[in-house]
Amino acid sequence: MTDLEGLDHNLPLLNQNALSWNPTNQAHKIINQMLRSTAHLANLLPTGTVLMFQILSPILGNQGQCAPANRLMTACLLILCAASCFVLSFSDSFRDAAGSMKHGLATFTSFWVIDSPELLQLDVARSYRIRFVDFIHAFMSVMVFAAVVLVDRNVVTCFIPAPSEDAERVISSLPVAIGAVCSVMFLSFPTTRHGIGFPHSPQGDSR
Repeated sequence: MTDLEGLDHNLPLLNQNALSWNPTNQAHKIINQMLRSTAHLANLLPTGTVLMFQILSPILGNQGQCAPANRLMTACLLILCAASCFVLSFSDSFRDAAGSMKHGLATFTSFWVIDSPELLQLDVARSYRIRFVDFIHAFMSVMVFAAVVLVDRNVVTCFIPAPSEDAERVISSLPVAIGAVCSVMFLSFPTTRHGIGFPHSPQGDSR
C-alpha cells in the first residue's frame, strides 16, 4: 500500500515534465541555433564581397520585382561575387620589415605580392604557395555565399517569383544544411591564411 501511494505521488511530477517538453519548441530552438551559425559563417567571406552584394542586390534586383534586365544584372552580380569569394580564398598577407601589412595571391610555386614592389625571399614565398586545403576553403566560401544568397528574399523572389511548397522547403532548408556542413569542414580543415577582406590575427604571420 505504501509503494502504491509513493507511485501515485510521483505520477503528477512525471506528467508535468512530459508536458513541459515540446518537440516542436525543441526543433525550433535547434533550427534557430543552426541559422545563427550560418550567419556567423558569413564572417568567413571577404567583407568587401559581402558588402558589395548587400548594397547592389536590392538595387539590381529592384527589391524582388525583377524584369529580365534585372535578372541578368543580378545573375552577373552573383557570378562576380562567387568568383571573388573563390579567388580571394587564395590571398594572404604578411608584415614587411616596417611592420606594414602587405597582401598578395598564392601561386602553385610561390607568392605574388600585390600592393608592394617588395619581393619575399624564395624560401619564404614558397611557404605561402597554394595547397589542397586552399581549394577546400575556396569551395566552402562559395557555398557559404550561396547560403547568404538563399536567405536574401529579394534575390530569391527575383529568380523564383512564385515558388511551390516543395521549392520553398528546399530554399529554407538549404542554408541550414550548408551551414552545418561548412561548420564541420572549416573545423576539420583549418587554414592560417588571412587574405584580402578576411579578419587578420597574429597567427597569419607564421608559417
